Amino acid sequence: MSSLCVDLPPEVPVEEASLLLAMKLWETGRLSLGQAAQLAGYAKPTFMEILGRYGVPLFNQPPKELDAELRA
Repeated sequence: MSSLCVDLPPEVPVEEASLLLAMKLWETGRLSLGQAAQLAGYAKPTFMEILGRYGVPLFNQPPKELDAELRA
């Protein structure tokens, strides 16, 4: 695993920066849900709940694809 060192301004807590990074990496498909939750420092169910609070979808498929899968 790689590491990253970032100098944050005092008004940005490390926990918030880690959470936001994890959410964006999940949203773009770069990390699995479990990996993103671990990076953010949360259990998977808690991370899923936080994603919902921030309006980040759990499913990154277009509605037509989801509909087709449900019909199959």
